[in-house]
Formats: sequence, C-alpha cells, structure tokens
Amino acid sequence: MKNIQTLMSIDCGTQSLRVLIYSPSGEQLFCEKINYTPYFSVKPGYAEQNPNVWWKSLCIAVQKAKQTVPELFMNLCGVTVTTQRDTVLVVDTEGNAIRPAILWLDNRKVNPPYIPHGTERLLLKLVHMEEAVYKTQEAGKTNWIRYYEPEVWDKTYKVLLLSGYLTKKLCGEFVDSVASQIGHIPFDYKKQCWASSSHRTMKMFPIEPEKLPKLVKPGSVIGTIQQQASIETGLPYGLPVVASGSDKGCETIGMGVLDETMVSLSFGTTATVQTTSKHYREPIRFMPSYPAALPDFFNPEVEIFRGYWMITWFKNQFAYNEVLEAESNGTSPEVILNKHLSNTSPGSFGLMMHPFWTAGLENPSLKGALIGFGDIHERSHVYRAIIEGLAYGLREGIESIERVSGKTVTIAAASGGASQADEICQITADILNKPIVRGATPEASGLGAAMCCAAGIGWYDSVHDAVRAMKHHAVYFEPQKQYVDLYNNLYAKVYKKMSSTLLPLYEAIREIVNYPEKINYTRLWR
Repeated sequence: MKNIQTLMSIDCGTQSLRVLIYSPSGEQLFCEKINYTPYFSVKPGYAEQNPNVWWKSLCIAVQKAKQTVPELFMNLCGVTVTTQRDTVLVVDTEGNAIRPAILWLDNRKVNPPYIPHGTERLLLKLVHMEEAVYKTQEAGKTNWIRYYEPEVWDKTYKVLLLSGYLTKKLCGEFVDSVASQIGHIPFDYKKQCWASSSHRTMKMFPIEPEKLPKLVKPGSVIGTIQQQASIETGLPYGLPVVASGSDKGCETIGMGVLDETMVSLSFGTTATVQTTSKHYREPIRFMPSYPAALPDFFNPEVEIFRGYWMITWFKNQFAYNEVLEAESNGTSPEVILNKHLSNTSPGSFGLMMHPFWTAGLENPSLKGALIGFGDIHERSHVYRAIIEGLAYGLREGIESIERVSGKTVTIAAASGGASQADEICQITADILNKPIVRGATPEASGLGAAMCCAAGIGWYDSVHDAVRAMKHHAVYFEPQKQYVDLYNNLYAKVYKKMSSTLLPLYEAIREIVNYPEKINYTRLWR
C-alpha cells in the first residue's frame, strides 16, 4: 500500500463534509466525515452558513487523513472539490466572505429585476412560463443582496458558488469548474459559459462580468495548493488542484452513466433522475440541461423537490414508536421503517401518493396528495405508498428524458441515502420495470470527482476513460415479473392521470388559501 499512488476528493454537502482517498482503480481507501449544523436562520425561511464552518471542517478532515493513513497521504497526486449546488458567497479581493453564504434551500424573496414586455411576455404567457420567470428571479440570492444590501454588493469583488470559494482557499485563484455552475446565476447553459449581456439569464440575474470567476472544463488543473492552504490543511504545497463538478453531476459519472441509455437516480432529500448527453436537451420545457462533469456534455435532469425527504416527514409525523425502538436497539429509524415495506403488498391496496409536497416551477399550483384510502389501510401502507409514489415520479422523469432523447433507458443506477435500503431499490426496479444497479460505495459524488481528478493528473487520457476504469457496481435489482403488470396498470391508469385530474382542485386551493403564494402581477407591472 505504501507505493500506491492516490488522489483526494473533498465532498462538501449541506450537512457534512467528507474527505475521501482513492486508488487509480477507483477503490475507496479512506473516508473521514465531519458533521455540522446545516445552516442558521436570522429570519424565518432564511438559510445561511458561516463559510469558516466548511473551511475548518475541510482542514480537520484532511489533517485526520494525514494522521490516520500517512502512507496514502504522502502518495497524493492530486485533489479535487465537489459541492452542493446553488450556494452563493460574495467575497473581497482576498477571497474572504463579506457576509454569510446563502444556501440553496434559502426561501427569501426579492422583486424580480427583469420584467418581460411585449412579444416576449406574450410568448411566456402562452407557454405558461411567465410566473416561472418571476419566481426564479425572486429566489436569486445575488438579486436579494443587490436590492437589500447594496453596500455589500459595492464591496463585492467576486461572486462565487461554494466550489469556487473552496478552490480559492486551496489554490489562491478565482477559478471554478464549468460543471459546478448550477444555480441562480447568469450562466448560458447551452454554450456552457457566462451569459452575454443580451442573454435572458444575465437580465434575470445581473452580475457585472468582472465579478464572475474564470471557468475551466472538468478534468482541468485549476492550480496548485498554496502555502497558507498547505499550512492549514496539511496538503502538500504544490499539489495539483483539479476541476470536477457539482455533487449531482459527479454522482452521475460516479455511477458510470455515460450516455442516455442509462440514468442516475438520486434517492436524496431532492429526488432526481439525471442522464448524460452530448446534446443540450430539456426534459421539462425551459428547465435547463446542466453542464456535466464530462467536458462538453450535459446532464438533462428531472427533480422531485421534496423527494426522499418524505421519509423524514413520515418519521417525524407518524413513526414515534419506530424512533423509540431504534434508540433502544442502537439502529436507525429508517431500518425499522423499511420493515413496513416487506410486510405490505405491492400497490398498497390502491393507496397512491402524488409526491409533490413542493411544486416545481413548471406548475406552481401542484401539490401533494394521497388517494385511495380504505378501512384496510394502516401506517405501513402510507409508508409504502410514499416509496411507491416517489418511484412513479422517477419513472415519469425517465419517460420525459426518453421523449427528448429518442433513446430507451435500459438500466438505472441508484445512489443517495435511501438507496442503501434493498427494499426501496427493489420496489423502484419493479415500478420502473428496469434493472437497478447500486454502486460499491455510497460516496458516488466523491468517486465521480475522483474520476475527473484522475484524468486531470494524467492517470487516464480523458474523464470518459477514467469513468470506465474506476466505476464499481455492487448489487443489481431485477424487476420482479409478478409485480410489473400491477405497477404498470397503477402507473398508467391512476398515477399518470393524477396531475390533470387534481390540478383544478390544486388551483382552487391556491386561489382560496394563497399557498403556494401567488405573485402579484399588478405590483410587478406598476
């Protein structure tokens, strides 16, 4: 092991930071995880973080690696960073944060800076996307800073996503990966570069070009570890720092998804289905195809915003007994909850969930629903209906990707916390009627970032080659034929009709109670 060359991935998430060391074959040799409070709120709906929390966690985790596996540490050939998406920092000329970072799950709102007029507004109304344009701008973190904290904006030298902030701390350069630019920012997703002054995203999220960092392709060397970063982290001075991509994008290549015949399913707080394409495609109209961690490729994606957060919701609302049992047994409540999946029959006796506890931009009136209750149903059926409903939603997302790509998805790769449950993977395989593969490691984002790093330091000729060499699939879940017909019928005859059937009721609810809150168009047009 002393002679094995290694590389390091730093994966900075919402609730924890992980430092991982990999071999050239993609074997995970070390992992150190540092947990922290995800955010603090100075007002309801705000989600901010002191950037020092991330940097100190990084330093602690890297120093731990140096102390624990010195023989692996001394053979490091490169390091890379992957992070949560759409978390924004504004910094001074030295890269120091001027105010706390604003996280992706922050719900503050601001007046939209860009109001379409004339023909453009008419076209947006015709395709039912006018409200989406306004709501997207309302959520713009830089829009809020410009409007409510102009003195901070005047002091801002650069606007960075979290990936760019950590990169600056490590190598002293205001440089970030193209594949990390996912958020409320003036980015041209088709051209994979900063938007021009006439581009709609620059009008929606106006940032002076000089305040934006330089962008490089994933798999490129950004710089090297500088002296101060070496002192604080213990990383060798001069070690190459390589660009990778966002956590979701790295997760996708970490699972070996290289083309549109395969998709990556993320069973996380936000449930996503994502694929890798050479072409820019929009599975949901006007929702951009994100830059992939493969250079010049795209990640068409469909999201269910409250995804497997639903498990936490169910646990908090209905699983008091399971939580107590877990505490007494020294296990997690989710392990006990998943027994409900084994003790209930497929289809939950017709109990069906519409999994939209948070609506997407394309249909802001959409809500969640559970239909089909009977006196036979118990808590266990509700839990199973949640898992099945999320799988139906992911199947619908796959079909949206297939529609725009013209290709058939033949296999899905599952990652994220809930994917570690065999029962959830099997139910999903049955509903999708497609085999599901689970990776050998739950750290798919870290592995995908490592693949970019391996190409950047020359272990492989390209990121494509690194993915092929370093991916590891561990467990396959084949659809169980005895349940496929049942799920196909429920999906086609019930689930697919829920949106159109329930939408008028959802819209009526929104009109009556104003939740989700409607935009006051009169105010915008004054």
